[in-house]
Amino acid sequence: MDDLTMRGRVALVAGASKGIGAAAAEAFAAAGAAVVLGARDAAALESVAKRIEARGGQAIAVRTDVADLASARNLVDQALARYGRLDAAFNNATDGPRPAPLADVDAGEFDQGIATNVRGTFLGMKFQIPAMLRGGGGAIVNMASIAGLNGTANLSAYVAGKAGIIGLTKVAALDYADQGIRVNVVAPGPILTHHLAAAGPEAQRLAGLSTPMRRTGTVAEVARAVLWLCSQQSSFITGIVLPIDGGQSAGNKPPQMYRQGQPT
Repeated sequence: MDDLTMRGRVALVAGASKGIGAAAAEAFAAAGAAVVLGARDAAALESVAKRIEARGGQAIAVRTDVADLASARNLVDQALARYGRLDAAFNNATDGPRPAPLADVDAGEFDQGIATNVRGTFLGMKFQIPAMLRGGGGAIVNMASIAGLNGTANLSAYVAGKAGIIGLTKVAALDYADQGIRVNVVAPGPILTHHLAAAGPEAQRLAGLSTPMRRTGTVAEVARAVLWLCSQQSSFITGIVLPIDGGQSAGNKPPQMYRQGQPT
């Protein structure tokens, strides 16, 4: 049997209305899982659900604000009510103010970024974990960023939120490692999401050049990593941070650093 199969399993994706979240939801469905989609944009969620159903998959869309306790609980409740179990979850919702030096960031916008990233991930796991325990275990993947490991100028709320997610993930992994639940985190670098696509060709070119591979990643590449972390192929892996960054976390590779095998 293919260890990546998700047949008979139920996967929840928060932040599933577009980009990486939508790609992950479709990857879970393609592997055979019934998928529960959560995000604030109900119309976009329904569009993702219809794409999954058109390909023969099962999906339900649940309008969700991950930072709201009742809404986060309802997303898991809907999964249990419709499918009777929860086996995998991807907490992908994110938010934050526009880039600015720290002292110029609006305090309310900073709070919103922390609420979505840190509180939203905490609330997701708070309700996902008991549901998984009732079914004998499961796997959770949380969405961070290379920026949560190394920092990025002018992104104080985003960096603080992603660093917080990494810390929460490690604690959850330790808390439930001996109870059949694995918890890991992915940390993408430059990925060609709708945000980067909207920024234009020059921004995309520069983003690609910032990686040793000299290209941006795709949402499908992140989705496949999430699926793998939720599969039996990663059954002895918990508490890790998986960079998906084209080599950025390994260090710097300046252009033309080597010519014919010799340092320039």
